[in-house]
Amino acid sequence: MPATQAREESGLANTKSALKRLRSARRRYLQNRAYRGGSRTAVRKARILIQRGEMEEARAAVREAIRVLDKAAEKGVIHKNNAARRKSRLMQALNQAERAA
Repeated sequence: MPATQAREESGLANTKSALKRLRSARRRYLQNRAYRGGSRTAVRKARILIQRGEMEEARAAVREAIRVLDKAAEKGVIHKNNAARRKSRLMQALNQAERAA
């Protein structure tokens, strides 16, 4: 159980506004987790395909990973420079694998 739910149930929040902040924080936490997890999954999938040498599928997976990272950065879940760094490293790995193949 996340900390926000535990606090709300334990009675630490005394005012209506504090209870609302806990509820909204929980909502944001779940949404952010989905975006962050989706971006990790997309990057992992792309890296695996690059390592296997499946270039056609890898290119598509990298495009998808870039789309998901951009979306996460746009939503403020990850910093835009973090997304840019991950995209850069992913493209670097793809280009290196394509040169080797």
